[in-house]
Amino acid sequence: MQFKRTKRAVSGVLLLDKAHGISSNTALQQVKRLFQAEKAGHTGNLDPIATGLLPVCFGEATKFSHYLLDANKCYQARFKLGVTTTTGDIEGEILSQKPVEVTLDEVQQVLKRFVGPIQQIPPMYSALKHQGKALYTYARAGVDIYREPREVTIYKLTLDSFSGDELSVTVHCSKGTYIRVLGEDIGAALGCGAHMNALRRTETGSFKLSSAISLLQLEQMTPEQRDATLLPADCLLAGLQKVNLDSESAYYLQQGQSVWQAGLSEKGPVSLYGPEAVFLGLGEVTNEGKIAPKRLVLPAKNLTPSNP
Repeated sequence: MQFKRTKRAVSGVLLLDKAHGISSNTALQQVKRLFQAEKAGHTGNLDPIATGLLPVCFGEATKFSHYLLDANKCYQARFKLGVTTTTGDIEGEILSQKPVEVTLDEVQQVLKRFVGPIQQIPPMYSALKHQGKALYTYARAGVDIYREPREVTIYKLTLDSFSGDELSVTVHCSKGTYIRVLGEDIGAALGCGAHMNALRRTETGSFKLSSAISLLQLEQMTPEQRDATLLPADCLLAGLQKVNLDSESAYYLQQGQSVWQAGLSEKGPVSLYGPEAVFLGLGEVTNEGKIAPKRLVLPAKNLTPSNP
């Protein structure tokens, strides 16, 4: 007879170093199984060929995961010049091949053209939806769907190395940036074409890859050690103004009511704390100067992961 493993009300944020060759969803399911978590979700998809930082939110932290989905990212990417593929990366079929006759100076000048706001056409091999189906399902069937160009921002584009037909860069960019498309566009600007053959995400918002843990490391830990790797849910709101409420205000806020608070500098989202610095959730300062509840966490006693 087989017994189901008991699911736990785990809450917090895991900084995972995703391995090569697995999808973000596969990595999520493996991590969720290790933690025996009731609820989990990742924040920002990485293709199977990509590695690096994949923050995973558990339980109450999933209420604030959009802050990481909307956050700026940093990547280390390697492009192969002279070859274009159907997918824009190493997994696709070769479309064209041209000799690479570009100089270091030409590469540096072209890279400058891609810093700042730029337009990108989302790739067909992507999870974007058209009439309820992912674009890659159309691409695999040989159907091309028109995609509107989108504006993204490249804040910094650094040349790490250039040798022969390989180009390595570090990219600091806004949400929604396709690094594969960036590589293709750089290759087109150089006149030889290009595709991406390696990608590693090193930053998401304020989180760094240096703090991430691999799946292999997690598998070798005890349940207690795994729980100790989780960051508290409020780390996702670290960039917001913090507001400390007294017990009475905290009580009414948790009943769904707006409350007054002196000393608020400006309207907008705020992270809320009750007595003894207990995290309450996300609020918003209204035009009237009140704090309205937006997304609140469950009572604190339910937030601490319990060992099986």
